[in-house]
Amino acid sequence: MSADILTQRAKRRRWLKIAPAFRTPLAITGITIAALWVLIAIFAPILAPFDPLAQDFDRLMPPGGEHLFGTDAVGRDVLSRVISGARISMPLALALVVASMVVGGTLGAIAGYFGRAVDEIIMRIADLVFAFPTIILAMVITAALGPSLTNAVIAMLIVSWPAYARVTRSLVISARRQEYVVAGRLLGNSPFTTLRRDILPNVLSPVFVLAMLDVGTAILLLAGLSFLGLGATPPLPDWGAMVSDGVQQFSSWWIAAFPGLAIFTVVMAFNFIGDSLRDSLDPRAQDAVQGRAM
Repeated sequence: MSADILTQRAKRRRWLKIAPAFRTPLAITGITIAALWVLIAIFAPILAPFDPLAQDFDRLMPPGGEHLFGTDAVGRDVLSRVISGARISMPLALALVVASMVVGGTLGAIAGYFGRAVDEIIMRIADLVFAFPTIILAMVITAALGPSLTNAVIAMLIVSWPAYARVTRSLVISARRQEYVVAGRLLGNSPFTTLRRDILPNVLSPVFVLAMLDVGTAILLLAGLSFLGLGATPPLPDWGAMVSDGVQQFSSWWIAAFPGLAIFTVVMAFNFIGDSLRDSLDPRAQDAVQGRAM
């Protein structure tokens, strides 16, 4: 039997092992909602009925008629701003999670593999970041750098990487004692070759699960900074800033309700996907997952 056939069968078995977790109602719901929001973000200029920055309409019009989500305090269409806001919130959250995973994962892998002084330095820095509440530290950093989306992302990166570093470190410490890693080192592999070839493929799964669960948290925290005036600057159609505008016009409930609903659905979708991915990669959860999928 050829190697190609064996490789294809191995890939098929791996897919069949993962598939049941993504056939559960929560997984299907999460994937569907996330896919819809991705499509909305991609085609926002086409889907938005009006210019999200145009102030051409009557102020504080309730939902209905030409403006399905109503208008805000300066006469902008809320639906157009919610749709356009997806192009700001979702890409920034995904970029933040990827950057945090790369930075934290790299530092955690180095700390776990080399240990000793390197481990102590990196982990003590991580502990220092963990000593402060996440949102408070992000607020302080953003306020020091100046309110903007770029500075908000930098602040969130600073407070987010330690979680990935700690998870990756523990996985690398466990993996470096395995026989295949020791054998590679005895064959003369360099430390970075061992990390890249032998250890990295075996520690990525839990890190990816953490990253998927962290997308919703990133959207919430970025929206929170914008809500406090430390993120997006007017007139950008950011969801957090729109909720903040709605608080100032509390009687006009639609200004805050619809962007708040957008935040809720995106966070819920990525949490569902992250939970399903975790179940698919946890052998102890396979029986329960298969039962729910039937």
